[in-house]
Amino acid sequence: MLLTRGNEVTLDASCFLCVVMLRTIILLIITLIALPIIAFQYDTPLNAAQWEALQTSFFLMLGVALTCFVASELTKNYSQVDKIWSIVPLAYAWFFAQQSGWNLRLVIMAILVSLWALRLTYNFARRGGYHWIPWKGEEDYRWAVLRQNPLFQKRINWILFGLFFISLYQNTLIWLFNLPIVVAWEGADRHLNGLDFTAILLFLGLLVMEYIADQQQYDFQTEKYRRINAGEPLTGEYAQGFCSTGLWRLMRHPNYTAEQGIWLSYYLFSVAATGRWLNWSLTGGILLVLLFLGSSDFSEKISSDKYPDYAEYQKKTPRFLPFRF
Repeated sequence: MLLTRGNEVTLDASCFLCVVMLRTIILLIITLIALPIIAFQYDTPLNAAQWEALQTSFFLMLGVALTCFVASELTKNYSQVDKIWSIVPLAYAWFFAQQSGWNLRLVIMAILVSLWALRLTYNFARRGGYHWIPWKGEEDYRWAVLRQNPLFQKRINWILFGLFFISLYQNTLIWLFNLPIVVAWEGADRHLNGLDFTAILLFLGLLVMEYIADQQQYDFQTEKYRRINAGEPLTGEYAQGFCSTGLWRLMRHPNYTAEQGIWLSYYLFSVAATGRWLNWSLTGGILLVLLFLGSSDFSEKISSDKYPDYAEYQKKTPRFLPFRF
């Protein structure tokens, strides 16, 4: 069970998530309006080949988003985007690498995305996210919580939410945080430099950190439920119900920290290629950070309602970084 006080907590949590998601939707709409203006008025414009590839990838994204929406409605499993979250960036990265004529920097970026995709896909698969029937598999528990909100008792409201947030918003975000590779293509004639190698090391280091954090969480949950199913008493960390050792002793969300850092380090390739520390492709990374902020707010609300000791854990352990400002 996710919650401990029945419908009262469920509705409270779902209302909270509504506010968070409404905020992110508004921010994304503003971004999609402002981004072309910033890119073409205040930044270096793309050439014809880059612009054509960007348009092609955008229409691909729309096709994937609409497919996710249709599959969600037909199966009533609203985690279709979760299934492709780690796969679609792979397609984007190698598409742009191919369109660039296999530019070395873009090939390196595609290889790094491939490593990220393999790790995340494996982690999602072992938790039951995939099924041999592609549209089946475990659904994200947050959608079940959200469906309890009175706002979504009207079917049309949930359908619109599924279309515009679950499918279109999330797929647009995936597309956006992959776009530093397009700006890196602008500097195709610029040789690899120290910033490229810094980005590679940061990306790989954060990937290892994310693997360790997810493994620690997986080991904890596996052992906890083994004890529960075997009728064994829960003691120590297992009695409190949540993982708070290893990297989780230093940060409440070390996996989220690593994921955000991975895509921000990915942005550094665009800087290395162009020399522009601020360019329009940073938008996706910023939106991803904001999404993780809202997602962690919601997850922690559920955890604090479920586990009595979680509030104390929040007080003594920073959220994303191993220190407090």
